[in-house]
Amino acid sequence: MTPPLLRPPGYAPVPEGTHPPMLSPGYKSTGLRAPQQQPVILRHRLTEVTGPLLTGPIEPGDDDLTRGGTGEAQGQRIVVFGRVLDSDGRPVPDTLVEVWQANAAGRYAHRWDTWPAPLDPNFSGGGRVLTDSLGNYTFTTIKPGAYPWGNHHNAWRPAHIHFSLFGQAFTQRLVTQMYFPDDPLFAQDPIYNSVPEGARRRMVSTFDLDATRPEWALAFRFDIVLRGREQTPFEEPHA
Repeated sequence: MTPPLLRPPGYAPVPEGTHPPMLSPGYKSTGLRAPQQQPVILRHRLTEVTGPLLTGPIEPGDDDLTRGGTGEAQGQRIVVFGRVLDSDGRPVPDTLVEVWQANAAGRYAHRWDTWPAPLDPNFSGGGRVLTDSLGNYTFTTIKPGAYPWGNHHNAWRPAHIHFSLFGQAFTQRLVTQMYFPDDPLFAQDPIYNSVPEGARRRMVSTFDLDATRPEWALAFRFDIVLRGREQTPFEEPHA
């Protein structure tokens, strides 16, 4: 059993029933990653508190994953947008938001992904953007496909996009996944189901017809809440 984590003085407690446990038996690789002993909490010194800054440079087009080559990326073009908010609903500006995902066939542009699905030379698979003064971000991308991953018999990951958010230093990083509404693979996915039931829907985006761009792309809203009762579930937030 993974031991409970001790909190340093003044550390805000994490709401119960939000984040997945570091050891989740259905998700096999957590058996290798979860700590077997009490983690050692290191005091943040000046370096961890003040830097390094990770907010740039952001290049033009970094928010468009469909510009990975000289032609059109294959698949259903979508716009993923939302706001980064704090526990009081206030926007969090100038936050670096990074995404990475599989292509429309469910394959990552990565040397370790070797399952026989086609690669798309016109799809980059990754993007980054800074939130504006109101905490808004927007990405143009392709709806990712499902893919097999060998965790159990006939295991397939639901379509998802990985999100990483940085504060003002490397130690201020949060990682989560965004899913799509009504995915039939939710029921058998141990990563999705490792999150407490009451918080799972916070990882599911909402289709937004008003934000859909006519003749161009469907739109999905995904707001990210950094803390509080409605906090978005993050991966291993205490590690």
